[in-house]
Amino acid sequence: MARYAGLVGALLLAVAGYLGGALPDAGTGSDGGPLTVTSWLLGTTAMVGAWWALRAGAPSTRWAYVTAGSWALPLLVTAPLGSRDVYSYACQGWIYADGGDPYAIGVAAAGCPWAEAVAPVWRDTPAPYGPLFVLLAALAVVLGGGLIGTVVLLRLLALAGVLAAAACLPGLARAAGVPPRRATWLLLACPLVGVHLVAGAHNDAVMLGLLLPALLILVHRPGRLGSLLLADPPGRLGSLRLVGVLLLAGVLLGLAVSVKATAVVVLPFAALAAVRGRPGVRTLLRDGGLLAVGAVGGLLVLSLLTGLGLGWLGGLGRSGNTVQWTSPPTAIGMLIDYVGELFARHPNAVPLTRTAGLALLAVLLLLLFHHTYRTLRPPPPPTAPRPDALIMRLAAPVSACRDANLMINASEAAGWRWRVVLGGAGVGLVATVVLAPVFHPWYATWPLAVLAVAATRTTWFVLPCALASFLALPDGTSLARLTKAPGAIAMTALVLAALVWALFRRQAWRSPALVVGAAPPPGPPPSRD
Repeated sequence: MARYAGLVGALLLAVAGYLGGALPDAGTGSDGGPLTVTSWLLGTTAMVGAWWALRAGAPSTRWAYVTAGSWALPLLVTAPLGSRDVYSYACQGWIYADGGDPYAIGVAAAGCPWAEAVAPVWRDTPAPYGPLFVLLAALAVVLGGGLIGTVVLLRLLALAGVLAAAACLPGLARAAGVPPRRATWLLLACPLVGVHLVAGAHNDAVMLGLLLPALLILVHRPGRLGSLLLADPPGRLGSLRLVGVLLLAGVLLGLAVSVKATAVVVLPFAALAAVRGRPGVRTLLRDGGLLAVGAVGGLLVLSLLTGLGLGWLGGLGRSGNTVQWTSPPTAIGMLIDYVGELFARHPNAVPLTRTAGLALLAVLLLLLFHHTYRTLRPPPPPTAPRPDALIMRLAAPVSACRDANLMINASEAAGWRWRVVLGGAGVGLVATVVLAPVFHPWYATWPLAVLAVAATRTTWFVLPCALASFLALPDGTSLARLTKAPGAIAMTALVLAALVWALFRRQAWRSPALVVGAAPPPGPPPSRD
């Protein structure tokens, strides 16, 4: 039932795309009429309901692949859905292919022949994407021969990113001790992936297609040095292989950053994944340093080869031109402005709350990295006195059993380590999404891709993804633009409720009764019976 309900939903969304999707000759705000909205609402509800029904896991990994693929097929051949960003990509690629600098000029001023298809808010802003994606967009323009061909190639590029990420899900899930059938279903069958990454052709798919393979390399190679990396006897060859693996993973991470800067949040946690054995300052500098060399080197070399340099960093400041309540810091600033207007004041609080959100994000990421580091680096056990020879002979069978148990539990210990590292990266991406100046529905796929292979509990991030699926109409109109004041009030109330809940939980966990291993309360001695 879930498979075919989701397929019907995908077909309805494809119909909504043909009736009133983000077509190049249709302006924003043209929803195509009630039939388009009805098809979109019913299709989104069907896909979200089917995805939610199996959030604990599909019947098998193969079943999840086949079902998600069948859902993606109708979305692959319809008009762009959910936004008009694909036309921005096309124009930015056209500027670079024409010899211009997309980081210095907007698509309208550059004379892009398809500028009218770009959303008005992005026609005069420079490109905020890294040099790799600008280069890929330029290749799509050259090979596409026109707007339609360019959009088709950009969609195929996004599909390739989704497929690359899909191929890594089972390996990452097994390493972290998570059922692959659940991880595969949570990411690939999510309506946000089908609507925004496949049909909308967002470059977030390309970023994930580079990010997950890099994490898979780190999880399955340096972490299992003796069994996989060094099949030959340890020596110079093994050391060279390890260096090559870390540099390769670093280059992939650098390329992911050169698509979207968001991938930089994962780099510190990837450095922890690269460490062999117990993390420490020395091992982190040794193994994480090699990873950083690969990442920085890949990014800088690509920037120099394309001639674009680091100008894309300046475009990041213009990516927050839209003011929508879907970003909690922005919603708080909007509510302050609304209250100020009631008293004939104009506090202009949005820039201030956004700056505060970014500052809080920086602090939280540092604390999260420190917490992950400390979790992976427990204090060494106390040194026990050496037993005499008689005790060692008597304990020999016990020691043999203990060694066998350690071998059996080695995979569980490794799974715990990768869950901690990948979970830290996923929570870091959650904080980035929540505290960023703007939020678009497809941003939720960043943490979803990592948490799907690491989290033991899923409702806390699956539910927001389900709700985010309803935020964008087929033509790219955001429902947040139509509900500014009510949305700002609701989001601010949600933030306050979350803070109260967090404080309550903190006090609860500080209670001695809930501390594992705490001494029992004083009372009468237990009976001898």
